[in-house]
Amino acid sequence: MFAKKFGDHDAIKLLAKVGYDALDYSMFHLMDRHCPLNREDYREYARSLRKTAEEYNIIFNQAHAPFPSYIQNPTKDQQIYNEIIVHAIVRAMEVISILGGKIIIVHPITLFDVTYQEQKKFNMDFFNDLLPYCKKYNIKIALENMWNWDSTAKKVLPGVCSPPHEFIDYLDSLDSDWFCACLDIGHAEMQNTGAVSAADTINALGTRLKALHIHDNNKISDLHNLPFTQKIKWDEIMQALKNINYNGDFTFEADHFIGQFPVELYMSASALMLDVGRYFVQKYEL
Repeated sequence: MFAKKFGDHDAIKLLAKVGYDALDYSMFHLMDRHCPLNREDYREYARSLRKTAEEYNIIFNQAHAPFPSYIQNPTKDQQIYNEIIVHAIVRAMEVISILGGKIIIVHPITLFDVTYQEQKKFNMDFFNDLLPYCKKYNIKIALENMWNWDSTAKKVLPGVCSPPHEFIDYLDSLDSDWFCACLDIGHAEMQNTGAVSAADTINALGTRLKALHIHDNNKISDLHNLPFTQKIKWDEIMQALKNINYNGDFTFEADHFIGQFPVELYMSASALMLDVGRYFVQKYEL
């Protein structure tokens, strides 16, 4: 949200001023041909972002690759998308490597009207094709638990890696040196996804869990709001993280909370978000 309003460099400066320890660089804009990361000098641009971060005593801890990772049965206008998305994901891996991050979240691919094994094989082929780039850039890929939407019934449906047993099956079929889990707390708490709760999923994942997307919702919609503003029970989730000795970062993906405010209040809203994160970490001594 800060980058959209102020640009990358000023976003780094402002969030460092708020007091954050680290930044998640979400590279959704890589699919925009005008994105600076699509220029020939993208490496220099990435190095300039890292220099700004170092000047303001903040780091990039992880990134989010552009998504969806694949479009099934694309229209004529969408066919080019599947040709370029893998290149964009690889570019994102290289960029976060330059920025000094160690994990990039890459969405697994949901296919419709196929068997479980067909969908899994498609995903294994997709992720294993990215494995050489993990090694080249020294970056781990974190799979994220997804969800689908039934537009007719207007309700959430399970998505790839949303049931814990499926998430574990995918992860255990990949090289654990380079692939891990990013649990999206909000996704795991939505009804009808196949996950009982985020806490149960955390306990099931155990040491496979290396990254988080922290945000709140009403258990129905993917709201990406601030903890304590909706219906998720956070004590259960934090206790589960403590149970598995989680040693990853506490990374927010609560952008909609920031975006609902006038830009003049972005700093204040973001400071409250930071206070909530510090409260959790101190209370549970993570």
